Amino acid sequence: MRDVAIIGIGCTKFGELWNHSFRDLFVEAGVSAIEDAGIQGEEIDSLYVGNMSGGRFVEQEHIGSLIADYAGLASTLNVPATRVEAACASGGLALRQAILSVASGHDNVVVAAGAEKMTDVGMDTATDALAAAADREWEGIMGATFPGLYAMIARLHMHKYGTTSEQLAAASVKNHHNGTMNPIAQFRNEITIDTVLNSNMVADPLHMFDCSPISDGSSAVVVVAADIAHKYTDTPVYVKAATQASGTISLHDRADITTLDASVVAGQRAYKMAGMTPDDIDMVEVHDCFTIAEICAIEDLGFFKKGDGGRATEAGETAIGGRIPVNTSGGLKACGHPVGATGIKQAVEITEQLRGTAGKRQINGAEVGMTHNVGGSGGTAVVHILSRNR
Repeated sequence: MRDVAIIGIGCTKFGELWNHSFRDLFVEAGVSAIEDAGIQGEEIDSLYVGNMSGGRFVEQEHIGSLIADYAGLASTLNVPATRVEAACASGGLALRQAILSVASGHDNVVVAAGAEKMTDVGMDTATDALAAAADREWEGIMGATFPGLYAMIARLHMHKYGTTSEQLAAASVKNHHNGTMNPIAQFRNEITIDTVLNSNMVADPLHMFDCSPISDGSSAVVVVAADIAHKYTDTPVYVKAATQASGTISLHDRADITTLDASVVAGQRAYKMAGMTPDDIDMVEVHDCFTIAEICAIEDLGFFKKGDGGRATEAGETAIGGRIPVNTSGGLKACGHPVGATGIKQAVEITEQLRGTAGKRQINGAEVGMTHNVGGSGGTAVVHILSRNR
């Protein structure tokens, strides 16, 4: 397997982008990544597109062909384009497929992109589309939505480990603070613990500010064989690990719903592949679709002992300048969560950090970063480790 590097990144703003169509978003992010990489369309060997539910949100399927066409890669270049779906982990999985394509030697230059246009439908339709990432027959048919499923995880975490609503809120406050420094973030406003606790209850104990928003947006990266990376850039970011694991799609089949087994296993595989431990990671972008998801993630990935995630967050250990900065981009909570784009946006953030171009949210001396992208309530987990050094 060959070494792989990221040489180009692009991202639209995230939010309610009424004046942008689904295809506009993809093309904007893709063109930005290609220009950043300094490549020509003729050099692109393939394209992987992460998208969860274009058919529900914008009534569009055949996403790969659509994007290749509107990116100018179809009519004359005939670049193969593959749509990748793994619920909210669609972007992360598209990136992994692109990396594997280059690592295998089949391709030299690949674009991995992700997008979702979620605000063109009403809240009921959006909620139902997202609920399809759970077990429709055993969970969805009973009325369970993701706020309800993660609320059960939160309630058991509180019962077992003494985690508090204030500790959950601390994750949201931190991520909103980080979002104020990110120009693409959907929410760039500071909030307080009281803001979270006084917001409407969505599913006890999760308040509105414990939940990530409905968002539009797109992100893209260009990956190449590491041996040719310096042909394009002086600041390649090297892929040290790209792993995936599956867990049960439904909560009722798990021994402990406060642990996402797919996250644990994908993380362990990533550390083994990279020859690293959690202590080697300088920052991590985790899948905080809900505040409890961030707390579970930092435990499942080995940064904190099980049950300590809430206390560590409240103590500032996951803030910029803390022991392990988490979600410097603002995370899903503040940066936004256009589900197909999220996993690749995480890689964009880590790449910026490793390049030293993250502005006010820059982690000093950052050399190694991790991304963690989850589908559903843990049915899929994708983890990447990226490094400044080959």
